[in-house]
Amino acid sequence: MSEALLAAQAPEAPASGASGARQFWRRLRTRRAALVAAAVVALLVLVALAAPLLTAIEGQDPTTYHPSLVDSARGGVPIGSFGGVSGDHWLGVEPQTGRDLFARLVYGARVSLGVALAATTVQVVLGVVVGVTAALGNRWVDQLLSRVTDIIVAMPLIIMALALLAVVPAGFPRPVLVSLIIGFVAWGTIGKISRAATLSLKNLDHVAAARLSGWSTWRIARRELLPGLAAPVITYAALMVPANISIEASLSFLGVGVKPPTPSWGQMLTSADIWYQAAPQYLLLPAGALFVTVLALTVLGDGIRTALDPRSASRLRVGTGRKQEPKAAGATETAKAATAKETSS
Repeated sequence: MSEALLAAQAPEAPASGASGARQFWRRLRTRRAALVAAAVVALLVLVALAAPLLTAIEGQDPTTYHPSLVDSARGGVPIGSFGGVSGDHWLGVEPQTGRDLFARLVYGARVSLGVALAATTVQVVLGVVVGVTAALGNRWVDQLLSRVTDIIVAMPLIIMALALLAVVPAGFPRPVLVSLIIGFVAWGTIGKISRAATLSLKNLDHVAAARLSGWSTWRIARRELLPGLAAPVITYAALMVPANISIEASLSFLGVGVKPPTPSWGQMLTSADIWYQAAPQYLLLPAGALFVTVLALTVLGDGIRTALDPRSASRLRVGTGRKQEPKAAGATETAKAATAKETSS
């Protein structure tokens, strides 16, 4: 009986998935701020991927020193107006070293976005594996993994990352190391989300039918549970990316993240704290890039969350079409008052 039920439902799955994708896109299109944020994120990713091409067009690279472009008598201030902006150096040069700012900025985008996406991938994989295993395991497995998850959630992320980064040999690639540490230290919340969602899904009829058909636990998790986990996992992962960008920038700012000569926005901010008066663009450019990236990813993540779950209200009041609600409410109240007046007369 259960096999017949599963066989009858199997052809409908692709259509249901396609319909769900269309509904998601329809809801997302109504949020103008999310679409603008998606365009900004796509542009940032394109710039990061095309960094070698862009710097080749400019004719510069992020590591070459240009001591002739800085005034050593004034402590290394760039020569020329606006921090040494010219046809050869589109955004000027770095104080003291004379390295090209445009090249370091676009290569820094590769590091910041790459570290954040890699760390988010590690968090999602670990969190989903531990959460699903805890929900499908016996009582002892669930208790053990739940306590481990609680410990991970309670750990102070920055302090743990500082401690681990300080003891790893300097020869290990820092971007990879930062990605792994952030991923291994901060997967606890998505593990809790995955466990709670799996506990709800495993009691549904189609999962019970699969279990009665003799399917293995792995096959049930892969075919029946993981598709149901997609919405909450994607929602939380979209909000984790900007948080991981901020963490990477914080670690680089503290001097334990990405090391020179590899460019990073947080590392540039570390060097710029004493140059904000003599060369303000050296501080404003990476700070502005971080602000725009985190804001765009946050708005996009909020739009994805509300599009996947239309019952949840958006945390942001921009681009959600909520300005029409007071007008509709006012029209409703006016209609009620007119009806009451006609009835009384």
